[in-house]
Amino acid sequence: MDTIINLFSLLGSLALFLYGMKIMSEGLEKFAGSKLRAILAAMTNNRFMGVLTGILITAIIQSSSATTVMVVSFVNAGLMTLAQSIGVIMGANIGTTVTAWVISAIGFKMDIAAFAIPLLAIGMPLMFSRRSSRKSVGEFIFGFSFLFMGLAFLQQAATSLDIGSLTANMLAGLPVDSFLTILLFVMVGAVVTMIVQASAATMAITLMLFNMHIPGFGFEQAAALAMGQNIGTTITAFMASMAANTQARRAALAHMFFNVFGVIMVLVVFYPACNAVSWFCNNIMETGNDMYKLSTFHTAFNLLNTLLLIWFVPQIEQFVCTVLPQKEQDEEYRLRFISAGLLSTAELSILEAKKEINNFAERCYKMFGLVVDIMEVQKDDDFTKQFSRIEKYENITDSMEVEIANYLNKVSEGRLSDESKGRIQRMMRQIDELESIGDSLYNLARTLNRRRKNVKEQFTQEQTEHLNSMLVLIDSAMTEMVKMVAHPDAQGISYTRSQNIENEINNYRAHLKGQNLTDVTNGLYSYQLGVYYTDFINECEKLGDYIINVVQAAAECSRHQQ
Repeated sequence: MDTIINLFSLLGSLALFLYGMKIMSEGLEKFAGSKLRAILAAMTNNRFMGVLTGILITAIIQSSSATTVMVVSFVNAGLMTLAQSIGVIMGANIGTTVTAWVISAIGFKMDIAAFAIPLLAIGMPLMFSRRSSRKSVGEFIFGFSFLFMGLAFLQQAATSLDIGSLTANMLAGLPVDSFLTILLFVMVGAVVTMIVQASAATMAITLMLFNMHIPGFGFEQAAALAMGQNIGTTITAFMASMAANTQARRAALAHMFFNVFGVIMVLVVFYPACNAVSWFCNNIMETGNDMYKLSTFHTAFNLLNTLLLIWFVPQIEQFVCTVLPQKEQDEEYRLRFISAGLLSTAELSILEAKKEINNFAERCYKMFGLVVDIMEVQKDDDFTKQFSRIEKYENITDSMEVEIANYLNKVSEGRLSDESKGRIQRMMRQIDELESIGDSLYNLARTLNRRRKNVKEQFTQEQTEHLNSMLVLIDSAMTEMVKMVAHPDAQGISYTRSQNIENEINNYRAHLKGQNLTDVTNGLYSYQLGVYYTDFINECEKLGDYIINVVQAAAECSRHQQ
């Protein structure tokens, strides 16, 4: 019974450690989310600055997985090139070694749990603060406390289970000096990290086991586990890229290639590398702490791997592009920027949703082009084919509205500032109006389809000219809309211009309706043809209303961001 309790205590301690790591990272990301984005944008102009950026951000948020997922998301959103992402990923591998040094320095030397509990008293008032930044600091304090409480409880549970003897018995049958044993430990480290999805947790366990001086588990075996963790940690970014575009998947593949190549390279000179680290710790650092030796190996492994491969970023980029070639038609009917799950910060999630709304607006404009084209179609078969395309696009706009809205709803479930909440509301309005544009365009095509089936006569030349003139106005309005949604702050883009076009559409609609009554009365065409004619121009006026609503929402988003 005691063994079962101790086993669950071990698992619970690991869960507390992982939870502490998670909320500590999230608290820091929320506190500095926009700053992290600015750093990434400003410091990735070349590969060396990218490496420094990766080191800095990962050292701050204490999670290489969070950094690489963030990078993959930036690549997916088109905010970072593949070459830039490779440099940041290299730096993230170095930055994540800070965790091992922190644990080596204070993790098992003092009763950190007793020190962590009073910290909760400091963090609690901050958690209930109305200011978002203070709440984020409170989350960080809670996460820090839980992390080291979990670490302390982990050591206690391991001691109660006599994990040292159990591990020694498991290793008793393995030849200590065999290179195959080293390969086995590399595989174990990779698999365990893939399951846990946190290299910091597996590194903490490795340091704990190494500190116990278990027979058969020496420095070489611990170093092999640490190298395996570098492979296992790539699974997080890989999973995040599964629903992303080709460039994002390439970034995740580059991360995996970089870490796997580094492990293979060090395995070739594994024993000399371990001896070099031991000599450095004994003669240069002059430390008696064995955990420092493992932390030094962990850092040296990632540092040397980066120093070697940073010169081959173009070749790595070419390699992943060869392995994952761009499709000729890359998923025309799918979301391009929003991935399957939320990103690590609301700030970044909102940014990707904005990119997807840009894509939504551009797709509506393409759909408008199909409506313009169908006006010129003469043959019935060609008309049916074009009408089916428009119908398909209308279904796409419905799906895009639902998927983007669901994504924004998930983002809004998190803790957000009032500014971010207002921004999400305005984005919701945009997608609602864009979906209405899709419905309106489909109604235009349906009107043409009904006229074709129910009335034998064609639109007169004068009617056709009027309809084409109305579509020219709609084209101008939609062009301004796409510009406003994509770049509301750019020079030459004005809400007033869109408003003027909308007024022209309204006035032209009123003129054409009056002219239609006169023409029908004068017998220029049948009343039924006049009905379809006015249905078309009335729908164009509604379309103009939806367009100006999108422009207005985009202008409001821009105004509140300034």
